[in-house]
Amino acid sequence: MSKNIAVVIQEDPRKTHRPVEALRIALGLFAGSHRTTVVLLGEAVRLLSEEIDDIVDSEVLEQYLPSLKHLELPFVLQTSTVQSTICKEFLTRYESDSNIRTLIESMDRTLVF
Repeated sequence: MSKNIAVVIQEDPRKTHRPVEALRIALGLFAGSHRTTVVLLGEAVRLLSEEIDDIVDSEVLEQYLPSLKHLELPFVLQTSTVQSTICKEFLTRYESDSNIRTLIESMDRTLVF
């Protein structure tokens, strides 16, 4: 049975490999039958920036970026995010913290990294 799943990434991808691994997991869930949304909080938005050289496992991230763009995996970012730093090829929307909380609460499952 298909589930609504949120993958919340809040860790800094410059300090740990977990955010890149979380995107890999989200891509796998999205490619299956689940309705998956990725929520990027704080420094995690760096995963969608043009400059990814300082990200841990950036070579792995580079392998997944084309699929994330092509499949139009939906990303939710905080309204406080500087939009000019985000690559425009991703399917993104900006929400307040309150709306993000409501979105996460409405999901069947939530994975937090």
